[in-house]
Amino acid sequence: MLDISKSIQTLDDSDIGDNLLHYDYNVKHLLSLIAKGMDEDDPLYLSSYRSFEGEVFENFIYEKLLRYAQDNDFIDQFVLKGFHQNKFKAYANKLSISEKQQIVYRTKTREISEFDAMFVTKDRELYFVEMTLVKSVLKLRKRLRKKKALLEIIFPDYTIKSLIILNSGATGIKQFPDYCTVWLTDEFSAKNVLNYIVDKNPKKIIPKDKPKSKKMIEAHELKNYNFRYYNTMSWITRTIRKHKKHILDMGFLMSDSVQRYHDLYNKFYIGYITVAEVRNELSLDEKYSDDMRVVVAIEKKHSDEIVITFYIQLTRKNLYLFSFDDGKVTKEKKDPYGITVTEVYHINKMMDNSYYLSNSNIKTIKKLLKERFQRNS
Repeated sequence: MLDISKSIQTLDDSDIGDNLLHYDYNVKHLLSLIAKGMDEDDPLYLSSYRSFEGEVFENFIYEKLLRYAQDNDFIDQFVLKGFHQNKFKAYANKLSISEKQQIVYRTKTREISEFDAMFVTKDRELYFVEMTLVKSVLKLRKRLRKKKALLEIIFPDYTIKSLIILNSGATGIKQFPDYCTVWLTDEFSAKNVLNYIVDKNPKKIIPKDKPKSKKMIEAHELKNYNFRYYNTMSWITRTIRKHKKHILDMGFLMSDSVQRYHDLYNKFYIGYITVAEVRNELSLDEKYSDDMRVVVAIEKKHSDEIVITFYIQLTRKNLYLFSFDDGKVTKEKKDPYGITVTEVYHINKMMDNSYYLSNSNIKTIKKLLKERFQRNS
């Protein structure tokens, strides 16, 4: 079974040699602060150090899990990453290893999800692992749903579960879903790794220790169901608008299979309206011409409530999200290299005039979504 070992709980590093010192760390900014003599209590230093410490913690726990899996008969397969694996090619539409040597699932051009570790048990349970030093786990809980949904879609023959590894003192643990197993370790420190990095005459470190076991597999060796991210997204957009009588096919939307996709995508695109019709509502200035399209989406919040949001794409990489919080409009510039930019561009090209939505249509959709949420609650 998956019980935490004393070695992991107490953060015993006696069995991993100098492996932590063989990893590459993103410390350029932290080293510049140290060179400037910045006080360790300065918020800027603390922020940079905590980011580094999180990297070291992830590598430490991964090293410990490798050895835990090797000795645990309950674990059947364990996915390699970092310097433990050999394949650095990022395969499209399957699990593979990214340029940063992390386990990822990607389309041809975009990463959909990243996993800290992954293993399969003899009961055909596929566990994805999350490890963090952050004390408040609210954001982590929000990420779980998307990752679980993706794995359920591409590995339908496995039961998807999650192992969460935190430091003692973390809050909100009881609010994790029942598919999660939570381990708590002692307080972690990365001071010894940082000391090695900044040492001008560092000690000679022993070679990498790589556990050998038939259980250890490359990421791409886990055969997944053929899933096409953008094709599926387009199919949902088309089908959700196909109902002969209703502006939105609520039966299709609320089906279990489509809601699993909603957990993954977070939003579905359902049509467009013009800037002229929402200019006042969204407080749009003159740089938005009246005939510009505003893409309408239905976003699934963590509470399971589904709400209307708007996207305006000024240029290929210049995308803004308009959402509502207690009636107040919030404008957010999306990451120009993020997947949402690509999604909106793709779906906007797909939508012809039949996808036009009026303000009256949108009010009807809001009413339908609110009534369904209240009924389900």
